[in-house]
Amino acid sequence: MAGSDLAFALELADLADSISLPRFGAADLRVETKPDLTPVTDADKAVERALRERIAHDRPGEGVFGEEEGPSDAAVRWIVDPIDGTRNFARGVPVWATLVALERDGAVVAGVVSAPALARRWWAARGEGAFADGAPIHVSGVAALADASVSCSLARDYARLEPHVWHARGLGDFWQHVLVAEGALDAAVDVDLELWDSAAVDVVVTEAGGRTGLAPDGQFVSSNGAVHDAVLALLRDG
Repeated sequence: MAGSDLAFALELADLADSISLPRFGAADLRVETKPDLTPVTDADKAVERALRERIAHDRPGEGVFGEEEGPSDAAVRWIVDPIDGTRNFARGVPVWATLVALERDGAVVAGVVSAPALARRWWAARGEGAFADGAPIHVSGVAALADASVSCSLARDYARLEPHVWHARGLGDFWQHVLVAEGALDAAVDVDLELWDSAAVDVVVTEAGGRTGLAPDGQFVSSNGAVHDAVLALLRDG
């Protein structure tokens, strides 16, 4: 099923892009604040609603766990973040993406990260490798933390890592993790992510030869594998 699952995930990404990209920069974009104080736009809601309807029509019996409309406990479920980087989207910054992943019996088997404003897309299926715009990608071979380029979402983690690495930056959201998958970064430290934030990037990074996991205080960490333990040690001891 891997090939057909990935093909359908890519179709879902096409559908999402057809809705989100025309709303990017729209003068009438509606932005609201959710109860958790995070923003949501009419595009977030429209993308998730469209994907739910498409999945219900084409894949009856498969559930959807989405950021905007809630969870599903189905054994086979699609995990959807309609727009990862909503703050960027709302302010006209092109670094945002739709994240789509498929989970079967608790294991994520395919994922797509589609960033139409950047004209970039990444995807992977378990055992089939990772790709960016159709070309195979692989994590870097950097083995020493002193030679590593890392990204951190939080200032505290930047302060812990920056003195020990070759270069540190703060990129955030999906972007830093797909750059790890491409080999442009060697590690990325994020906040404590929800499943819809991490599922698609997890399969892309690991199929690109990398490693993902949680730091001691819950942050999501992706890396090329070689510097992973050193990054965790600094986050633990810093």
